[in-house]
Amino acid sequence: MQAKTITVVIDENGNSTIDLAGFKDNSCAKVAEDFRGGDRVTKEHRKASCHQGAEGQEQRHTGR
Repeated sequence: MQAKTITVVIDENGNSTIDLAGFKDNSCAKVAEDFRGGDRVTKEHRKASCHQGAEGQEQRHTGR
């Protein structure tokens, strides 16, 4: 079983970055949505490995 890693960084302006690794079959989208809650996404970038169904996605959103 591959390890799953979730990294959340919140900057000094309250903006956050979620980086997901080790998720398969685009399950990272559901995990990112759960972390996002009601916050609005201002930028989204999916890693190449996510498009291959292997792992990860990164999303930026405001923490407000």
